[in-house]
Amino acid sequence: MIVSLWGTRGSVASPGPDTVRYGGNTSCVSVEGREGTLVVLDAGTGIRVLGQKIPEELTQVHILLTHLHMDHVQGLPFFNPLLRPGVQVHIWGPASTTLSLDARLHRYLSPPLFPVRARDLLSELHFHQLTQPKIEVGEFQVMAQMIMHPNPTVGYRIQCGELSVTYLPDHEPALSSPKWPGDKEWTSGYDLAAGSDLLIHDSQYTNEEYQQRYGFGHSSIEQAMQFANLCEVKEFVPFHHDPAHSDALLDQVIEQAIQTIQPKLRVTPGKEGLVIQLTEKACPPN
Repeated sequence: MIVSLWGTRGSVASPGPDTVRYGGNTSCVSVEGREGTLVVLDAGTGIRVLGQKIPEELTQVHILLTHLHMDHVQGLPFFNPLLRPGVQVHIWGPASTTLSLDARLHRYLSPPLFPVRARDLLSELHFHQLTQPKIEVGEFQVMAQMIMHPNPTVGYRIQCGELSVTYLPDHEPALSSPKWPGDKEWTSGYDLAAGSDLLIHDSQYTNEEYQQRYGFGHSSIEQAMQFANLCEVKEFVPFHHDPAHSDALLDQVIEQAIQTIQPKLRVTPGKEGLVIQLTEKACPPN
Protein backbone atom coordinates (compact mmCIF):
# COMPACT_ATOMS: atom_id res chain seq x y z
CA MET A 1 0.00 0.00 0.00
CA ILE A 2 1.13 3.52 -0.80
CA VAL A 3 -0.23 6.12 1.63
CA SER A 4 0.06 9.79 0.59
CA LEU A 5 -0.86 12.90 2.58
CA TRP A 6 -2.47 15.71 0.55
CA GLY A 7 -3.97 17.82 3.34
CA THR A 8 -3.03 17.75 7.02
CA ARG A 9 -4.79 20.73 8.67
CA GLY A 10 -7.97 20.77 10.70
CA SER A 11 -10.87 23.21 10.93
CA VAL A 12 -9.94 25.58 8.09
CA ALA A 13 -7.28 25.81 5.40
CA SER A 14 -4.31 27.89 6.53
CA PRO A 15 -1.85 28.57 3.69
CA GLY A 16 0.99 30.97 4.39
CA PRO A 17 4.71 31.34 5.03
CA ASP A 18 4.41 29.81 8.53
CA THR A 19 2.72 26.59 7.34
CA VAL A 20 4.81 25.68 4.30
CA ARG A 21 6.44 22.53 5.67
CA TYR A 22 3.42 20.92 7.34
CA GLY A 23 1.02 22.32 4.76
CA GLY A 24 -2.12 24.42 4.85
CA ASN A 25 -4.74 22.21 3.16
CA THR A 26 -7.41 20.38 5.15
CA SER A 27 -7.72 16.63 5.57
CA CYS A 28 -7.13 14.35 2.60
CA VAL A 29 -5.14 11.09 2.40
CA SER A 30 -4.93 8.59 -0.44
CA VAL A 31 -4.28 4.85 -0.18
CA GLU A 32 -3.28 3.00 -3.35
CA GLY A 33 -3.17 -0.77 -3.58
CA ARG A 34 -0.94 -3.04 -5.63
CA GLU A 35 -3.82 -3.83 -7.99
CA GLY A 36 -4.53 -0.14 -8.61
CA THR A 37 -7.43 0.39 -6.20
CA LEU A 38 -7.49 4.05 -5.11
CA VAL A 39 -9.17 5.02 -1.84
CA VAL A 40 -9.33 8.67 -0.79
CA LEU A 41 -9.86 9.42 2.89
CA ASP A 42 -11.82 12.67 3.29
CA ALA A 43 -12.31 15.46 0.78
CA GLY A 44 -10.74 18.49 2.43
CA THR A 45 -9.03 21.12 0.31
CA GLY A 46 -6.07 18.76 -0.23
CA ILE A 47 -8.19 16.65 -2.58
CA ARG A 48 -7.89 19.31 -5.28
CA VAL A 49 -4.16 18.67 -5.70
CA LEU A 50 -4.69 14.89 -5.58
CA GLY A 51 -7.27 15.17 -8.37
CA GLN A 52 -4.73 16.85 -10.62
CA LYS A 53 -2.32 13.93 -10.15
CA ILE A 54 -4.75 11.10 -10.95
CA PRO A 55 -3.97 9.63 -14.39
CA GLU A 56 -6.56 9.86 -17.16
CA GLU A 57 -6.71 6.08 -17.52
CA LEU A 58 -8.01 5.58 -13.96
CA THR A 59 -11.75 5.00 -14.21
CA GLN A 60 -12.81 4.38 -10.59
CA VAL A 61 -12.17 6.23 -7.32
CA HIS A 62 -13.58 5.61 -3.85
CA ILE A 63 -13.87 8.51 -1.39
CA LEU A 64 -14.40 7.57 2.26
CA LEU A 65 -15.70 10.48 4.33
CA THR A 66 -15.30 10.38 8.10
CA HIS A 67 -18.02 13.01 8.64
CA LEU A 68 -19.65 16.01 7.01
CA HIS A 69 -17.97 18.98 8.69
CA MET A 70 -16.91 21.55 6.10
CA ASP A 71 -13.15 21.05 6.46
CA HIS A 72 -13.63 17.42 5.34
CA VAL A 73 -15.83 18.03 2.29
CA GLN A 74 -14.86 21.51 1.11
CA GLY A 75 -12.54 20.26 -1.61
CA LEU A 76 -15.01 17.79 -3.10
CA PRO A 77 -16.37 19.98 -5.95
CA PHE A 78 -12.79 20.76 -7.03
CA PHE A 79 -11.84 17.08 -7.43
CA ASN A 80 -10.88 16.77 -11.09
CA PRO A 81 -12.19 13.19 -11.70
CA LEU A 82 -15.73 14.48 -11.02
CA LEU A 83 -15.46 16.39 -14.29
CA ARG A 84 -14.35 13.40 -16.40
CA PRO A 85 -16.98 11.45 -18.39
CA GLY A 86 -16.93 7.72 -17.71
CA VAL A 87 -15.16 7.92 -14.36
CA GLN A 88 -16.99 6.23 -11.48
CA VAL A 89 -16.66 8.16 -8.22
CA HIS A 90 -18.04 6.29 -5.21
CA ILE A 91 -18.57 8.36 -2.05
CA TRP A 92 -18.96 6.49 1.24
CA GLY A 93 -19.78 7.98 4.62
CA PRO A 94 -22.21 8.39 7.52
CA ALA A 95 -25.48 10.27 7.36
CA SER A 96 -26.01 13.48 9.32
CA THR A 97 -28.44 13.54 12.24
CA THR A 98 -31.26 14.86 10.03
CA LEU A 99 -30.49 14.00 6.39
CA SER A 100 -28.97 11.10 4.44
CA LEU A 101 -25.42 11.26 3.07
CA ASP A 102 -26.85 11.69 -0.43
CA ALA A 103 -29.16 14.54 0.58
CA ARG A 104 -26.48 16.39 2.55
CA LEU A 105 -23.91 16.31 -0.25
CA HIS A 106 -26.49 17.25 -2.88
CA ARG A 107 -27.37 20.25 -0.72
CA TYR A 108 -23.72 21.25 -0.56
CA LEU A 109 -23.22 20.72 -4.31
CA SER A 110 -25.92 23.21 -5.29
CA PRO A 111 -26.54 26.97 -5.25
CA PRO A 112 -26.04 29.11 -3.26
CA LEU A 113 -23.23 27.08 -1.65
CA PHE A 114 -21.76 26.00 -4.99
CA PRO A 115 -22.75 27.01 -8.54
CA VAL A 116 -22.63 23.51 -10.08
CA ARG A 117 -25.16 20.87 -9.02
CA ALA A 118 -24.11 17.26 -8.42
CA ARG A 119 -26.42 16.09 -11.22
CA ASP A 120 -24.49 18.27 -13.72
CA LEU A 121 -21.11 16.70 -13.02
CA LEU A 122 -19.74 14.60 -15.88
CA SER A 123 -18.60 11.61 -13.83
CA GLU A 124 -20.77 8.72 -12.68
CA LEU A 125 -21.37 9.71 -9.06
CA HIS A 126 -22.52 7.07 -6.56
CA PHE A 127 -23.36 7.64 -2.88
CA HIS A 128 -23.10 4.83 -0.31
CA GLN A 129 -24.37 5.55 3.18
CA LEU A 130 -22.55 3.36 5.67
CA THR A 131 -24.94 0.85 7.22
CA GLN A 132 -22.55 -1.95 8.12
CA PRO A 133 -19.14 -2.05 9.83
CA LYS A 134 -17.26 -3.82 7.02
CA ILE A 135 -17.19 -3.19 3.28
CA GLU A 136 -15.10 -4.43 0.37
CA VAL A 137 -13.44 -1.79 -1.82
CA GLY A 138 -11.42 -3.43 -4.58
CA GLU A 139 -8.55 -5.31 -2.97
CA PHE A 140 -9.16 -3.63 0.40
CA GLN A 141 -11.25 -4.70 3.36
CA VAL A 142 -12.52 -1.57 5.11
CA MET A 143 -13.78 -1.41 8.69
CA ALA A 144 -15.78 1.64 9.79
CA GLN A 145 -16.83 2.47 13.35
CA MET A 146 -18.39 5.45 15.08
CA ILE A 147 -15.86 7.41 17.16
CA MET A 148 -15.93 10.30 19.62
CA HIS A 149 -16.42 13.55 17.73
CA PRO A 150 -19.44 15.90 17.53
CA ASN A 151 -22.06 14.81 14.97
CA PRO A 152 -21.95 11.33 13.39
CA THR A 153 -18.28 10.55 12.73
CA VAL A 154 -16.55 7.32 11.76
CA GLY A 155 -12.96 6.18 11.71
CA TYR A 156 -11.59 3.76 9.15
CA ARG A 157 -9.23 0.79 9.11
CA ILE A 158 -8.08 -0.27 5.64
CA GLN A 159 -6.74 -3.81 5.47
CA CYS A 160 -4.92 -5.65 2.70
CA GLY A 161 -3.84 -9.10 3.78
CA GLU A 162 -2.00 -8.44 7.05
CA LEU A 163 -1.17 -4.81 6.25
CA SER A 164 -3.38 -2.16 7.83
CA VAL A 165 -3.82 1.62 7.91
CA THR A 166 -6.05 3.34 10.49
CA TYR A 167 -7.37 6.84 9.88
CA LEU A 168 -8.84 8.84 12.79
CA PRO A 169 -8.47 12.53 11.87
CA ASP A 170 -11.11 13.93 14.28
CA HIS A 171 -11.12 11.96 17.52
CA GLU A 172 -11.15 12.54 21.30
CA PRO A 173 -10.45 9.14 22.91
CA ALA A 174 -9.61 10.83 26.23
CA LEU A 175 -13.36 11.12 26.80
CA SER A 176 -13.62 7.32 26.83
CA SER A 177 -12.59 6.94 30.45
CA PRO A 178 -11.98 9.16 33.50
CA LYS A 179 -8.66 7.32 33.82
CA TRP A 180 -6.90 8.11 30.56
CA PRO A 181 -5.42 6.10 28.98
CA GLY A 182 -7.86 3.56 30.39
CA ASP A 183 -9.34 0.18 29.66
CA LYS A 184 -8.87 -0.80 26.01
CA GLU A 185 -12.44 -2.11 25.80
CA TRP A 186 -13.81 1.34 26.71
CA THR A 187 -11.49 3.37 24.49
CA SER A 188 -13.07 4.93 21.41
CA GLY A 189 -11.34 3.77 18.23
CA TYR A 190 -9.31 1.01 19.87
CA ASP A 191 -10.72 -1.80 17.72
CA LEU A 192 -9.89 0.17 14.57
CA ALA A 193 -6.31 0.96 15.52
CA ALA A 194 -5.16 -2.09 17.51
CA GLY A 195 -1.96 -3.48 16.00
CA SER A 196 -2.18 -1.29 12.92
CA ASP A 197 0.92 -0.83 10.77
CA LEU A 198 0.14 2.87 10.38
CA LEU A 199 -2.06 5.16 12.47
CA ILE A 200 -2.98 8.64 11.19
CA HIS A 201 -4.56 10.41 14.15
CA ASP A 202 -5.96 13.75 15.29
CA SER A 203 -3.29 15.78 17.13
CA GLN A 204 -4.84 19.24 17.02
CA TYR A 205 -4.03 20.72 20.43
CA THR A 206 -1.22 21.43 22.82
CA ASN A 207 -1.85 20.27 26.39
CA GLU A 208 -2.76 23.82 27.42
CA GLU A 209 -5.19 24.27 24.53
CA TYR A 210 -6.92 20.99 25.29
CA GLN A 211 -7.82 22.17 28.80
CA GLN A 212 -9.84 24.99 27.21
CA ARG A 213 -11.40 22.76 24.52
CA TYR A 214 -12.39 19.64 26.42
CA GLY A 215 -15.24 17.93 24.58
CA PHE A 216 -14.60 19.63 21.22
CA GLY A 217 -13.81 16.23 19.67
CA HIS A 218 -10.05 16.58 19.22
CA SER A 219 -6.87 15.36 20.93
CA SER A 220 -3.69 16.88 22.20
CA ILE A 221 -0.53 15.53 20.62
CA GLU A 222 0.36 13.74 23.87
CA GLN A 223 -3.08 12.10 24.10
CA ALA A 224 -2.78 10.93 20.50
CA MET A 225 0.64 9.46 21.22
CA GLN A 226 -0.73 7.70 24.32
CA PHE A 227 -3.54 6.29 22.17
CA ALA A 228 -1.00 5.02 19.63
CA ASN A 229 0.95 3.35 22.46
CA LEU A 230 -2.21 1.80 23.90
CA CYS A 231 -3.13 0.36 20.49
CA GLU A 232 0.43 -0.93 19.92
CA VAL A 233 0.65 0.46 16.40
CA LYS A 234 3.92 0.31 14.47
CA GLU A 235 3.97 3.88 13.12
CA PHE A 236 2.11 6.99 14.26
CA VAL A 237 1.46 10.08 12.10
CA PRO A 238 0.23 13.19 14.00
CA PHE A 239 -2.46 14.79 11.82
CA HIS A 240 -5.24 17.42 11.65
CA HIS A 241 -2.98 20.20 12.89
CA ASP A 242 -4.57 23.32 14.30
CA PRO A 243 -4.69 26.11 11.68
CA ALA A 244 -3.04 28.52 14.13
CA HIS A 245 0.00 26.27 14.68
CA SER A 246 3.09 27.29 12.74
CA ASP A 247 5.67 24.85 11.42
CA ALA A 248 8.03 25.88 14.23
CA LEU A 249 5.41 25.30 16.93
CA LEU A 250 4.52 21.88 15.51
CA ASP A 251 8.19 20.87 15.51
CA GLN A 252 8.36 21.91 19.15
CA VAL A 253 5.20 20.23 20.47
CA ILE A 254 5.82 16.96 18.60
CA GLU A 255 9.39 16.73 19.92
CA GLN A 256 8.23 17.61 23.43
CA ALA A 257 5.53 14.92 23.29
CA ILE A 258 8.08 12.32 22.19
CA GLN A 259 10.34 13.22 25.12
CA THR A 260 7.42 13.11 27.57
CA ILE A 261 5.63 9.96 26.37
CA GLN A 262 8.67 7.98 25.16
CA PRO A 263 6.51 6.09 22.64
CA LYS A 264 7.35 2.51 21.72
CA LEU A 265 6.76 3.16 18.02
CA ARG A 266 7.93 5.23 15.09
CA VAL A 267 6.61 8.81 15.01
CA THR A 268 6.43 10.45 11.58
CA PRO A 269 5.06 14.03 11.63
CA GLY A 270 2.14 14.45 9.23
CA LYS A 271 3.23 16.82 6.46
CA GLU A 272 1.72 17.49 3.05
CA GLY A 273 3.58 15.47 0.45
CA LEU A 274 4.54 12.69 2.86
CA VAL A 275 4.42 9.26 1.20
CA ILE A 276 4.61 6.05 3.24
CA GLN A 277 4.92 2.70 1.48
CA LEU A 278 3.87 -0.39 3.42
CA THR A 279 5.53 -3.41 1.84
CA GLU A 280 6.53 -5.74 4.66
CA LYS A 281 3.84 -8.26 3.79
CA ALA A 282 2.29 -9.08 0.46
CA CYS A 283 -1.43 -8.70 -0.16
CA PRO A 284 -3.15 -11.87 -1.38
CA PRO A 285 -4.69 -11.83 -4.87
CA ASN A 286 -8.48 -11.52 -5.17
